[in-house]
Amino acid sequence: MEGLNEFRSRMAEERYIADDALAITVLIAMKLGRPLLIEGAAGVGKTEVAKVVARAMNRELVRMQCYEGLDESKALYEWNYQKQLLAIQMGADGMSDLFGEAYLLERPLLKSIRSQEPVVLLIDEVDKSDAEFEAFLLELLSEMQVTIPEYGTVRARTTPFIVLTSNHTRPLSEALRRRCAYLYIEYPTVEKEIQILRAKLPDADEVLAGQVARAVAYLRASEKVLKKPSIAESLDWTQALLALGARDLDEETCAQTIGFALKNNEDIREILNDDEFVRCLIQ
Repeated sequence: MEGLNEFRSRMAEERYIADDALAITVLIAMKLGRPLLIEGAAGVGKTEVAKVVARAMNRELVRMQCYEGLDESKALYEWNYQKQLLAIQMGADGMSDLFGEAYLLERPLLKSIRSQEPVVLLIDEVDKSDAEFEAFLLELLSEMQVTIPEYGTVRARTTPFIVLTSNHTRPLSEALRRRCAYLYIEYPTVEKEIQILRAKLPDADEVLAGQVARAVAYLRASEKVLKKPSIAESLDWTQALLALGARDLDEETCAQTIGFALKNNEDIREILNDDEFVRCLIQ
């Protein structure tokens, strides 16, 4: 595929390990100008895809974090009410002047489509927003434009590459899914996680990276662990071991540092009493 090797090389320069399916899906979505919906468990690296693409393509990253109750005034635009009030006090000519460019405050969605240079727009954890906000997004995703009642329709100056992420805490509408290319990211295999650890932390040798990767894979598969460790936490754990000067992940070192991988006391207590996990460490 034209441009694939160059794109993968750029991602590799950012120390991101991308398999063919991920690289091809991202590249095609960018070429077609299609939004990309990425789903997967928390911590598999969905957000990192948008960050890496922005750096690799030398684009600004515009991020909008979704949450319950998010509305247009936080995501799209807001009027500068203080400036409008001051204009009224100074005798502004008519209401139309009060809803012009000078009083418009850009929020992430508006900023991304009015940018002179194409950006990467990250709509993070869209499943945490309300269904009403999701419906509001459809105009942007399908037409690359937004409508502001007092101002009019704003069409994109450049086409942003839109990345939406979802932890699947609630089902997303079929209307939103139809407008997006789709990618599902799973936790990496042990072999891939070793590659990630060594790419991000060159001081970690093959032995230590392998031990951490196998231990983290066990934690993710264990029914005793409620909060599964993310890739970021496997990196944190490896960094902690390197800071400790550990060259080997044994039972004692694990007990001393496992708080960098597990962030729940019940999980830690359960796993340190798990004989299978101990055997996993000494393999």
